[in-house]
Amino acid sequence: MAELLLQVIGLKKYFNVGRKQVLKAVDDVSFNIERGKTLGLVGESGCGKTTAGRTIIKIYNADGGQVLFKGKDILNINKKEKFALAKEMQMIFQDPYASLDPRKTVGSIIGEGLDIHKLYNSKEQREKRIHELLKMVGLQKEHINRFPHEFSGGQRQRVGIARALAVEPSFIICDEAISALDVSIQAQIINLLMKLQKELGLTYLFIAHDLNMVRHISDDTAVMYLGNLVEKAETEELFSNPMHPYTNGLLAAAPEADPLYEMQRNHNILEGEIASPINPKPGCCFCGRCGLVLDICREIRPELIEIKKGHFLACHRGGEF
Repeated sequence: MAELLLQVIGLKKYFNVGRKQVLKAVDDVSFNIERGKTLGLVGESGCGKTTAGRTIIKIYNADGGQVLFKGKDILNINKKEKFALAKEMQMIFQDPYASLDPRKTVGSIIGEGLDIHKLYNSKEQREKRIHELLKMVGLQKEHINRFPHEFSGGQRQRVGIARALAVEPSFIICDEAISALDVSIQAQIINLLMKLQKELGLTYLFIAHDLNMVRHISDDTAVMYLGNLVEKAETEELFSNPMHPYTNGLLAAAPEADPLYEMQRNHNILEGEIASPINPKPGCCFCGRCGLVLDICREIRPELIEIKKGHFLACHRGGEF
């Protein structure tokens, strides 16, 4: 049986947005990621997927639930344990320019983790390691003294990847790591991430809204809507046999490369009222946009249950439409 590296159990993250108003950005989310695998987390902008990632890595403090990393709950750890955890878990951010200090050279940016965790014995060893990391992500050692503004968007994201790899983590959260890049560069970064995963045995949580890229890189895919997981399965199973109405809507809205097929196919555009994540009403969060809604959908929130082996669904219809 494969080893579970990360277990997220009932994770919650709420924000106070006014008097007696609470925005439930992440509300009772659960999933597992096996060592060496990639879980794709998809959904519309504002669904809470980035907040989930930032809560898992403790940029935000959780309001409930558990995050087990290598079997240990990391939500309630002391300062020393948090310092050690930072070496094991890293994040690649969406905007490669905003996430890099414009006043520092690439060498300083990549070497910061080496400095903090004291991962070298001499300046020569430090510089050699930075050169290795630059080569690993497809950059040249001559780039070590350049500043972020001297690079293209794709090159800056490679610097961000090298920075994450510097401390030799086992788990990396890729938070929309390709969405700010040109399409041709996106493919290069995806291929680089897959190559590094194979070589280094990395485990990824890949947060994105580009379904084609998620299908290419992910072993499993989870679909998030208004702070809730509505479906999760092996990637090919989910894309070939989507069961939740929202998942069907997402897949129908994703553009296809063939223009003739794109013109002829049914896009099945989702309509209706989008529920508010602020003080949400009882029942299914998707019922205002679902054409198959039942009375129970407006009263009781469906739980994420296993419909068939490895395929989980949060829908009162149980995938039967």
